[in-house]
Amino acid sequence: MCGEIMNFKILDLFCGAGGLSYGMHQNPHFQTVVALDINEKLAVTFKKNMPDVNVIIGDIKSPNIKDRVIDLSLKCGVNMIVGGPPCQGYSMKGKKLGLEDSRNFLFIEYLKFVEKLQPDVFIIENVKTLLSTSKGWFKEQILTTIKKLGYYVDVGVLKASNFGVPQTRERTIFICCKDKKITLPSPTVKNPVTVREAIGDLAYLNSGEGSFEAPYVTTAGSDYQKFMRANSTKLFNHKASNHNKIAIKKLEMIPPEKGKECLPKEMLGKQQFNSTWGRLKWDEPSPTIDTRFDAASNGTNNHPFLNRAITPREAARLQSFDDSYIFYGTKVAVRTQIGNAVPPLLAKAIADKIYNDMGE
Repeated sequence: MCGEIMNFKILDLFCGAGGLSYGMHQNPHFQTVVALDINEKLAVTFKKNMPDVNVIIGDIKSPNIKDRVIDLSLKCGVNMIVGGPPCQGYSMKGKKLGLEDSRNFLFIEYLKFVEKLQPDVFIIENVKTLLSTSKGWFKEQILTTIKKLGYYVDVGVLKASNFGVPQTRERTIFICCKDKKITLPSPTVKNPVTVREAIGDLAYLNSGEGSFEAPYVTTAGSDYQKFMRANSTKLFNHKASNHNKIAIKKLEMIPPEKGKECLPKEMLGKQQFNSTWGRLKWDEPSPTIDTRFDAASNGTNNHPFLNRAITPREAARLQSFDDSYIFYGTKVAVRTQIGNAVPPLLAKAIADKIYNDMGE
């Protein structure tokens, strides 16, 4: 099950639903052969969409799991590692625990695999705030360790909308190479893809409508919509949340592309963030898709004019997953898979840059 020989054989750590691997597979010189995640409810989507990959479920800190992953990686000829250690401890959402959050030290476990396997290239992906958490301590620790392991490194923040993703998501990326310094990719598009271009052909469901699998009922209008549909004959995961009457009443009071500023004070509730109850803007990229995009009160995740939050398929498109990539599991599992994923088109841009630079 190790797959055909490719230029880059990848071990994907903290693989989740597979956005990083799926994007890199869009460059034919990259192929994930081994993947690891602690949560089978999240990795099930990876398994079903990339069945040729050896997916191991277990804790990266477990000696037995480490041995299994390393042995299989050696057997499969892994020469590249990718992954994003869980980012909750670095994130701008919730408490910023920094040094007090044990999750922030999982990058050490990641780098132990680098030390054992000595890949030609490895990628670390994480939230933008990794660079500033604990006054930059984590960034410096990671850079110091990478250099001690004998790798050149370039690090910075990439904005997904610069690479054809209809979303302004920003991610910290470390590109590390044994032989030479590979710089981060430059933007691949001049004009960002908008929400309208991404999901305009799906704007017909009301709250509670839709199903796991359905035929297309409209035609693709934009180039992006055609790209999303290219390898799929049906539409999956396009099911709207069944909002309660109060939520729908609030949404009915919010005009297209507006937010909570349109609600009377007595209906504001306890939400502290200004962006709650916000609607997406048709002719701009989406803000960051998170793991609660299906809740009307959460952030700016409501449809530009329909009285509902976006569906999993709409969120997946805003993440640049094409329609052939199907998400499996409970409602909570699916929204977590999508919200935590690396946008595939961003991953592809990184793969393309690595391949081009390594060939020079």
